[in-house]
Amino acid sequence: MPPASPNRKARDRVDPWADAVAHLREIDPRWCPLIDRAGPCLLRPKPDRFGILVRAIVGQQISSKAAASINLRLLHGQGAKRHRAESLLALGAEGIRAAGLSGVKASYVLHLSEAVASGQLKLARLGRLDDAEIKAQLTAIRGIGPWTAEMFLIFALNRPDVLSVGDLGVRVGIRDYYGLETLPDPRSCVELAEPWRPYRSVAMWYLWRTIDTPAS
Repeated sequence: MPPASPNRKARDRVDPWADAVAHLREIDPRWCPLIDRAGPCLLRPKPDRFGILVRAIVGQQISSKAAASINLRLLHGQGAKRHRAESLLALGAEGIRAAGLSGVKASYVLHLSEAVASGQLKLARLGRLDDAEIKAQLTAIRGIGPWTAEMFLIFALNRPDVLSVGDLGVRVGIRDYYGLETLPDPRSCVELAEPWRPYRSVAMWYLWRTIDTPAS
């Protein structure tokens, strides 16, 4: 592959997803009003990889508002601004549950914390692996399923071509995008999203934003 031109390098610094947005606009004009309404894709790598996983566990099957409240209490219990494996282990199941987590979720947080603290899961090195290897390592930890691993790939590492067919918002977005009468099943989602490769992560981001900011 030839080196990127200086102009492209400068553009990518301003908008790293410019090529992805151009691809979506080109393959289907239905993307144009959605992109125009939402604006530039704001996905950027997040260095707090452990915190992303903890917040994903906290947020499983509850509203974003409830998850944010529990997350704040969990941080307060640690006396910190960021989640740390060692401080969560020190809190123990009782301390974690006091923040509002169920016993099951508290055990998931502890399993993750033990894996990170022991070195079983080396989060700093995950970026060197491909998507499938990352998902395999993450889902080997009790309490981390495919959805949580996919959110990590998208929001922590900004992998460009992740499709989370287990995400309700994505299924709703695909239904609305294609004008379907019912929610598509996971297999149908994969087929319908095929034209969006290799930027399905960006497409999902715009579908989420469309739900959050409906047309006026």
